[in-house]
Amino acid sequence: MSIQYEDPALTGSYDAVGSFPKSFGYGVEEQDLEESCSTSADKPRILLMGLRRSGKSSIQKVVFHKMSPNETLFLESTNKIYKDDISSTSFVNFQIWDFPGQVDFFDPSFDSEMIFKGAGALIFVIDAQDDYVEALGRLHLTVSRAYKVNPDINFEVFIHKVDGLSDDHKIETQRDIHQRANDDLADASLEKLHLSLYLTSIYDHSIFEAFSKVVQKLLPQLPTLENLLNIFISHSGIEKAFLFDVVSKIYIATDSSPVDMQSYELCCDMIDVVIDVSCIYGLMEDGSGCAYDKESLAIIKLNNTTVLYLKEVTKFLALVCILREESFERKGLIEYNFHCFRKAIHEVFEVGNLPQDVSSSSNNLTGLKYAGALNGSAV
Repeated sequence: MSIQYEDPALTGSYDAVGSFPKSFGYGVEEQDLEESCSTSADKPRILLMGLRRSGKSSIQKVVFHKMSPNETLFLESTNKIYKDDISSTSFVNFQIWDFPGQVDFFDPSFDSEMIFKGAGALIFVIDAQDDYVEALGRLHLTVSRAYKVNPDINFEVFIHKVDGLSDDHKIETQRDIHQRANDDLADASLEKLHLSLYLTSIYDHSIFEAFSKVVQKLLPQLPTLENLLNIFISHSGIEKAFLFDVVSKIYIATDSSPVDMQSYELCCDMIDVVIDVSCIYGLMEDGSGCAYDKESLAIIKLNNTTVLYLKEVTKFLALVCILREESFERKGLIEYNFHCFRKAIHEVFEVGNLPQDVSSSSNNLTGLKYAGALNGSAV
């Protein structure tokens, strides 16, 4: 399972017409599953499953199509399988398949082999505000069927709509679902099947963080990216760094220090501010120009001596850092280290596009080469 880097050369400009929510969309919207299925069968797939009205389509629209959470109240219930290819304007090169809640696994027309064989992750959405006994039964049926076809799938459970629950209720609900689901798996002798649980809501950043974790598991380059970020921040006096997919605000990698939700939200808000301001003041009068390109750079100084630093890495990726004001005084050092980091990122994904036998040998050389460069820059 690999995610290919689309445009390492980064030639040309990145067009953005209109406002951020519309211009930074993910290409063509939903298509029927049957259409052009063969042409994109080789792309990694994320399957969205769950009971009716659990919030599957809302999650997809908010994260990948910039829909306002309030607008999702008017979405119709999904009554057929939809495929959404988001690779055209995103770094993450995969498809999302949204399944209706009433899908019948025992229907002869349901091809388990075709659906589960090429899937990288299966996300099962449970409505935390509803009675989830039926949902747990469907979860068990779904994951056990998928596991028999493809044991390499990552099984993710989104305990959704938790915005209406108290903190204690959230923790108790997560514990109860985790216990019941694993008991069902143990009874079916499926102890090796691992479920990852996340508390999510479309009304805060929890859904973006949960999707970040899902996407990271599909990135074979993740350890290399984390290592590069660790080297970069340790030699630049930076406290925290995220590598963001700009459109979706999914972070595909961060350094090894724990992720603080408040820091993540701060970085997400910075991306929104930068793109919104660029769309308003950075375009020509006729609407032409770029809202995000190779020159994109932003520095925001907060009133608590914290500095937010954003800089373009690739056509789809941005590095967002949090650091202290005194560390930012060494701006030249940070800029040089970033140049080395950016070059390493390009090299990593160029190697990822090479044939497997070449890639395996080159990958080690890449890490050594740029680790040395970043180390040297801090002297």
